[in-house]
Amino acid sequence: MKLLEIIKESFATLRLNKMRTGLAALGIIIGIGSVIALISIGRGSQPSHY
Repeated sequence: MKLLEIIKESFATLRLNKMRTGLAALGIIIGIGSVIALISIGRGSQPSHY
C-alpha cells in the first residue's frame, strides 16, 4: 500500500468510529493535563532557593 492510501483509510476509519475516536482523544487530553498538574504541584511544594 502506498502511504497516501494508508492515510486516507485511517481517516475514513476514524470518521466511522467517531465515539471511540472522541473518547480516546479525551483520555489523552485528561492524561496529559493530569501529568502537567502533578508536576506543577510538585514543583510548587518545593522550597525556593533565592
